Amino acid sequence: MNQNRAFLLFAWFALAILLAFEWTRFTATPPAALPAPAPAAAAESSDAGLPTAADLPPAAAPAAGAVPASDGLPTLADAPAPVPAPASLPSAAGRELEVLTDVLRLRIDSRGGALVFAELLAYPVDQEDRSKGNVILLDREATRFEVAQSGWLAASPAPGGDALWAFEQEAERLVLAEGQNRLEVPLVWRDEASGLVARKIYTLERGSYAIGVRHELENAGTAAFSGSLFHQILKRPPPPPAKRSMFTNPESFSFVGAAWYTAADHFEKRKFEDFADKGSLDKATTGGWLAMLRHHFLSAWVPPKDKAHTLSLHTVEGNRFAIRSVGQPLAVAPGERLAIDSTLWVGPKLQAPMKAIDPTLPLSLDYGIFSFLAQPLFWVLDWLHALFGNWGWAIIGIVVLLKLLLYPVSAKQYQSMARMRAIAPRIEQLKERYGEDRMKFNQAMMELYQKEKINPLGGCLPMLVPIPIFLALYWVLLESVELRQAPWILWIDNLTAPDPYFILPALNLAVMWLTQKLTPSPGMDPMQKKMLQWMPVVFGVLFAFFPSGLVLYWFTNGLLGLAQQWWMTKRYGETPALPAKAK
Repeated sequence: MNQNRAFLLFAWFALAILLAFEWTRFTATPPAALPAPAPAAAAESSDAGLPTAADLPPAAAPAAGAVPASDGLPTLADAPAPVPAPASLPSAAGRELEVLTDVLRLRIDSRGGALVFAELLAYPVDQEDRSKGNVILLDREATRFEVAQSGWLAASPAPGGDALWAFEQEAERLVLAEGQNRLEVPLVWRDEASGLVARKIYTLERGSYAIGVRHELENAGTAAFSGSLFHQILKRPPPPPAKRSMFTNPESFSFVGAAWYTAADHFEKRKFEDFADKGSLDKATTGGWLAMLRHHFLSAWVPPKDKAHTLSLHTVEGNRFAIRSVGQPLAVAPGERLAIDSTLWVGPKLQAPMKAIDPTLPLSLDYGIFSFLAQPLFWVLDWLHALFGNWGWAIIGIVVLLKLLLYPVSAKQYQSMARMRAIAPRIEQLKERYGEDRMKFNQAMMELYQKEKINPLGGCLPMLVPIPIFLALYWVLLESVELRQAPWILWIDNLTAPDPYFILPALNLAVMWLTQKLTPSPGMDPMQKKMLQWMPVVFGVLFAFFPSGLVLYWFTNGLLGLAQQWWMTKRYGETPALPAKAK
């Protein structure tokens, strides 16, 4: 096996993996067309995803006859009489408060104190068409329904998911003013009969997508209160992304569904279509987090790190899905107060800010099986971006660094290729001498290699190394929100989108064609030669639909490799003349 056979093997291997990505996209179940729950699953979710007595730890089980509402919000009613289900979320009794910071526009509903709308002001849907607006992560609109909820579960009256809170401000809108770095939004709930007073305080800071949520309980009554704090994200699967040309729509490959982290089992995730089949989870843990993931963005609850809680997944009527955390019962004696702090992240998957909240939260950037390579690649890219101030130059920089790192190995490869190119006429003569006797031809060729001290496998490793790096960088470009819509130079104004004028793919094709011309092919049969000649065309056309940042990486890698190969050929071998025909 010579270098060309190795090249063909690895080229087809890379092509097979990339085609597998496309096959996965076409065979995946579209989120908007999830199958209806089976009758058994429907019976289990007939409460519309609300906690029942089984969801609470035994010490906090509700009184007999407690009936949950069916609006998708966790709650336990305090009366044995049936509770009418609201027609939608929230009920008409609630009112909304708009909160505006420099990066977020939020709406909080007094019914349940839930966060029901979140617009990311720094992330337009389309940078070239601002009329499409900004990315909206939370909303009650049917096609993108997603809300973040929290409250208390108890056998006695408690501010559960459908409780009616009161805003302490009369205004309909709160704005983080110029020069102000922190904004608090307090809500209050009171039960006159028991003397229980609850407060929920949202805290927002300038430039941050982390929202502090503080739950306070004050027992001004005569009986002890025992309840469990819950956190939940309720979501409807989004419509399937548009099917465009191969590899041009990253959302076709990105994970959409629920994810969580526990100390015992680390990062786990589940697609919406697997919720019913794989069960409700029910995993007891301390710390960790729970989230709903989508391409580039997420909403995530980070419960108190020192409090035990149980994670669960639920299929909810109306094609909605819930990921929930229910804490262990907490007691508040008469005259005592209790305060618990949680964090709600609503925004892009920015690794450094998320790591400041929880060291494991950046795992929500799902690089798949290439994480062991993709994560270090991103760190180097991030460092180079800080140095150059441009992600395009950072990609070029990482290629240069990798070439320097692999220079000793690649130098031996190109030296071997140059020597093989020099003996190519002699191998052609051997081929003509032995004709169809492949065994004798291969034996004579190996003897020639040994005599000239040429290792025909010397070029395999350098050809293998760029492929996993290429695939890892593919996922970095797809998943890292830092590179989303990032410009390079001139016409390349979005490194995560294909080159609109196909200039970079054309240059890449030319480099691959020149590399193939410089690559020796002694002893190769005509069919393999034709395959090798067509390989640059096949990959050149394929790369036309790749993100331009990825084409930039491959073009730069190929250009530097071509220059190195030309230099080694000039130094160690001469361009062979056509062999004379054997007499």
